[in-house]
Amino acid sequence: MNSRQRRGVLLILLSVVCGIAAFAGVLTVIADVNSKVGPETTAYRVKSDIAPYTPLEAGQFEKVSIPERWLSRSAVTDLGVLRGKIAVTELRSGSLLQSDMIVQKPELESGQQEIAIMIDAATGVAGKIRPGNLVNIFATFAAQNDSGTDQSRLIVANAKVIDVGELTALDRRSGDRSTAPREAVPITFALNTADAQRVAYAESFAEHVRLALLPDGSPTTLRPGDGSYDLSEDKNK
Repeated sequence: MNSRQRRGVLLILLSVVCGIAAFAGVLTVIADVNSKVGPETTAYRVKSDIAPYTPLEAGQFEKVSIPERWLSRSAVTDLGVLRGKIAVTELRSGSLLQSDMIVQKPELESGQQEIAIMIDAATGVAGKIRPGNLVNIFATFAAQNDSGTDQSRLIVANAKVIDVGELTALDRRSGDRSTAPREAVPITFALNTADAQRVAYAESFAEHVRLALLPDGSPTTLRPGDGSYDLSEDKNK
């Protein structure tokens, strides 16, 4: 083997050694990245915007793989949890599904029925009422004659909200002096027959129907005289 051949063999051997070293370096980098990132797990991303209180289905989400160490504890990794659930807030397209974004859809109990009424956005608890909340339903009635007194009544105490619709523009009532269009939200309650009749009557004949949102776990306990109010009660004090 002459000197030229020996130099060729040495260059080949050097190239092989450099290749092995480079490959080993790549493996080292990959191992370092894997050690920092860790194993991946399944998560779910919102395909398109989902409105609040919308019933949720698996088709509204797409499966993605994310390093387990980067995923929050509240991230949903199994779409089986969506059964009977609704969105508690608006879910934005591309956001990861979290357990605190969903709640159980309220259901009727024995002896209850659904009744939906339109609640004026200006006189309700705009944007704060959600399915599952308890509210007091108040109605104000005008005096029936000149000798009568305008009165506010607590129509139903501790009414359970089971659905909240979308804000809707309504035609103004006849005789309404306001020039601005009214906006209302359809709200569905779970009520017994007597309370449902009270709510239906109030929606038809009351001047206004208002909701008072109650704290979680703090239902109203009525005392004698709490069911109605008029200005004469303050004058007599």
